[in-house]
Amino acid sequence: MKTQMSRFHIHDEMSAPEGSLPVLKGAMASGGQLPNFLGVLAGSPAALRGYARFRSELRRGTLPLATLERIALAVAGHHGSEPGLKLHARTARDAGLTIDEVARAREFDSADAREAALLHYLEPLVREGTQPPLHLHEEAREEGWSDEQLLEAIAYVALESFTAMINVAGDVPVDGSAEEARRLRAA
Repeated sequence: MKTQMSRFHIHDEMSAPEGSLPVLKGAMASGGQLPNFLGVLAGSPAALRGYARFRSELRRGTLPLATLERIALAVAGHHGSEPGLKLHARTARDAGLTIDEVARAREFDSADAREAALLHYLEPLVREGTQPPLHLHEEAREEGWSDEQLLEAIAYVALESFTAMINVAGDVPVDGSAEEARRLRAA
């Protein structure tokens, strides 16, 4: 079995630059195991702090968790981020999305008309980097999405795009894959 290696060092609390330690310790306290993405991002304390602050603020937003997971799946799918797809498929299921709904979200769609309208609105921003057509903006508004929620959704696209770009550029392994390989070598 070949182990995927990251192009960037995957730091932990022993190897990370001092400026990254407070964020890593906070992540370890809340999550137990440090995701490979955060371990890679720890190589730049400024990037790690910026990511952590942005994510923290968006967690206080008005979008439901299931909506955030749909957005994350769509963005990870567009960028081909395997770690993002694996993580968000699991967390989307925890947020109540069905397997079919997870698959739809990866394609910027949903069986729920309200959720579909938001994903359709975001799709041109992600796929082409272009302004969504006015009719998609109007459809999202007609489905009940407020300006505040649309702006939060765009911000979440930016956050998840950043995450996906780090995962893709760094060839970051899916969480657990390096640990599994270590167990296999030790056996």
